[in-house]
Amino acid sequence: MASRKTKKKEGGAKRAQRASSNVFSMFEQTQIQEFKEAFTLIDQNRDGFIDKEDLKDTYASLGKLNEKDNELEDMLREATGPINFTMFLNLFGEKLHGTDPEDTILNAFKMFDPEAKGYIQKDELQELLMTQADRFTQEEVKQMFQSSNIDAAGNLDYKSLCYIITHGEEQE
Repeated sequence: MASRKTKKKEGGAKRAQRASSNVFSMFEQTQIQEFKEAFTLIDQNRDGFIDKEDLKDTYASLGKLNEKDNELEDMLREATGPINFTMFLNLFGEKLHGTDPEDTILNAFKMFDPEAKGYIQKDELQELLMTQADRFTQEEVKQMFQSSNIDAAGNLDYKSLCYIITHGEEQE
């Protein structure tokens, strides 16, 4: 019976280790570096963990001085333990998990670009987004177009939009 408990513990440890190392495979190296920079900015006291005081200091540095303790505690409770860099990545992984890989999104846009021009008409895309499947609202479409590269003729560069969707703001 003791050996069963030992085996269970060993298996549990392996699973926990596997889960923590997988978080690094969820992101590209450049993204991990950007998360590390953000983590370092938030970890005001440089102890390797983000706590309530770090969050207060971060908000204060952004000019928001009246953040309530219970709101900060709610943020910290989103993590399953102390927020070190690995936990920080896990939190972002969970939040971003719903995003498909860039090539999947790119292939979806290519279906509307049979001539492989690299762009689709903004008005055509808007019509599709607002009338098909999970319909976008006018505000959602407007928000998407604000972060999209659209030329004077109304052509949306879907390759750059795919990059923004999967990586955040476009690189210059």
